[in-house]
Amino acid sequence: MPTRAAPAQAAKAPAPGPASAARPPSAPQRALHKLGLVRDIDLALHLPMRYEDETRLVTIASLRDGVAGQVQGTVVDSRIEQRARRQLLVRVDDGSGELLLRLLHFHPGTQKTLAPGTLVRVKGELRAGFFGREMVHPEFRAVQPDTPLPAGLTPVYPSSAQLPQAYLRKCVASALARAPLHELLPEGTVLAGLPSLREAVQFLHQPPPGTDLDALEQRHHPAWQRLKFDELLAQQLAQAQARAERARLRAPVLAARPGGLAERLLAALPFALTGAQQRVVAEIAADLARLQPMHRLLQGDVGSGKTVVAALAAAAAIDAGWQCALMAPTEILAEQHFRKLVQWLEPLGVGIAWLTGSRKGRGRREQLAAVADGRAGLVVGTHAVIQHDVAFARLGLAVVDEQHRFGVAQRLALREKLAEAEAPPEPGGPKLEPHLLMMSATPIPRTLAMSHYADLDLSTLDELPPGRTPIVTKVFEDGRRAQVLARIRDAVAAGQQVYWVCPLVEESEHLDLQNATATHAELSALMQQAVPGAMVGLLHGRMPPAEKAAVMSLFSGGTMQLLVATTVIEVGVDVPNASLMVIEHAERFGLAQLHQLRGRVGRGAAASVCVLLYTAPLSPTGKARLKAMAETTDGFEIARRDLEIRGPGEFMGARQSGDALLRFADLAQDEPLLRQARDAAARLLAAHPAAAQQQVDRWLGAKTEFLKA
Repeated sequence: MPTRAAPAQAAKAPAPGPASAARPPSAPQRALHKLGLVRDIDLALHLPMRYEDETRLVTIASLRDGVAGQVQGTVVDSRIEQRARRQLLVRVDDGSGELLLRLLHFHPGTQKTLAPGTLVRVKGELRAGFFGREMVHPEFRAVQPDTPLPAGLTPVYPSSAQLPQAYLRKCVASALARAPLHELLPEGTVLAGLPSLREAVQFLHQPPPGTDLDALEQRHHPAWQRLKFDELLAQQLAQAQARAERARLRAPVLAARPGGLAERLLAALPFALTGAQQRVVAEIAADLARLQPMHRLLQGDVGSGKTVVAALAAAAAIDAGWQCALMAPTEILAEQHFRKLVQWLEPLGVGIAWLTGSRKGRGRREQLAAVADGRAGLVVGTHAVIQHDVAFARLGLAVVDEQHRFGVAQRLALREKLAEAEAPPEPGGPKLEPHLLMMSATPIPRTLAMSHYADLDLSTLDELPPGRTPIVTKVFEDGRRAQVLARIRDAVAAGQQVYWVCPLVEESEHLDLQNATATHAELSALMQQAVPGAMVGLLHGRMPPAEKAAVMSLFSGGTMQLLVATTVIEVGVDVPNASLMVIEHAERFGLAQLHQLRGRVGRGAAASVCVLLYTAPLSPTGKARLKAMAETTDGFEIARRDLEIRGPGEFMGARQSGDALLRFADLAQDEPLLRQARDAAARLLAAHPAAAQQQVDRWLGAKTEFLKA
């Protein structure tokens, strides 16, 4: 196959294999391992991202400007010239006309390969240059007059700079002959009309001439459908196995008792639960009363009242004589939870510990002692909760907020805190696991719930508490900044509080963005003239925790009127009097992040506005995000559109990552296949468990660990 000039020599590298002590692995071999292409099956399932048609030749005379083509001719001249830069100029003639090849990057041996008299096959895009018709850096190789053309389309694989296509094609072709692609699935499992797995893989690597390229590259071809089905089936099997394995584990029974702590907390709350909260509290209470560990995801839009649900679950655990840990990804969010929980639970006699990375010395030692001897029934904090020096007396319930921000290892570490302290309830039996409640303000679209989260029980808060005012979202180009500044001035003068969100803290050489520091100075000067005495604060992630806490205290208490902040305020900040938010360079933020930020306003009775300032021109993705924000405040609709725009891997992180479990299927397009795979998984597990396990091992291997947290 043709290669580009620069890596031509690398194409002669040997096929991958164990490196001997005398010969360390070559750069292409190291690149293969870096891409995870270690086994024959890895290479067989490393599928092309597109194809090139090298099955025919055209004449030089028939080439058209801007159109790619493949020609074969004889080199009539080859010379190196030093113009603006050193370049190799090669003239090729096929009898119908001449073509200039211009190579700006080339090896010393390239001129020898393209010596006059050599017959070469060249592929590239024609352009009309100053010196006539030319191709810049085409693909080429020397051939003989009888060298055959490829029998099928030429695959182009995902690769890296150290891994030339020719080398990778050779490795894949070699691995295809050895890869274990035999049929694992019993007859009747695979959808009718789809090829065998080996036929599908072989076809996708080596499609014959005349194959519909659009169907291949859009992944609609039956060969693609077979691979997607197998992948989705393996994922559904792994989810079902994870759920079955979890059912065999044991957890403490945390049954609420009449007149107990949960009922007393409910009676003391200054508000009534919504119908959705009552339903979800009942679902969680039923889980906690079982011997099997709860593994539930609580999803609810911004402001739907997840914290009080977590508080009632914690009350049930504490009342049963066990401890509860609540872990949040940032100190600001953890502190918001801590303040609310102290307000609700301390008057009822519950000891609450506070653990964050910034808490040091004697204060931390006192908190650790209270956790270790059980005086602290509830432990609130950041990842500091799972550090090695934190020992729980009896951890019965773990609550993880904004769970997708934590990695698998962090969530597993929190669950293992109980196993460290507790002996098995029966000799030789499994150790107790804490119940696990995960919370997310990013609602999960149906297809993700069916696939990446199918092993979880799902509770949904789909009702907002009364008194929340609708938020009006306005989208302005940066040219209307003066109008926005005038609106802020008027809002502050009227006694309202305002957020201004910036994407960066300091100037960047690469991104021409306004930054929080400069914007703070600009708004401070504006307020000093327009509203004397108004306080303008600055909040960003690099500030010391104590300084951040002081700024938030001033803003929450109403002393500070305008807060300039980075996305550190994305979650957990609750200031009912804040009714206006400006998000600068909104096109730089993700859709879920924009929705989270917008949720910081609209928490009181005043009408609230969120202004999205953007800098033109907008990319199609940026335009789609801002359009979605302007059209809806429904978190579930936002989540659905976000999945369409970004795909599952980025949407929820790599469960941590969603993408880690799916390489070929597209949840936005393949929901019908997902449903069929789910039905087939249930039948396969019931009738052919050994085949089910082989299917999981082939497709997922160690990635099933992602399902354990």
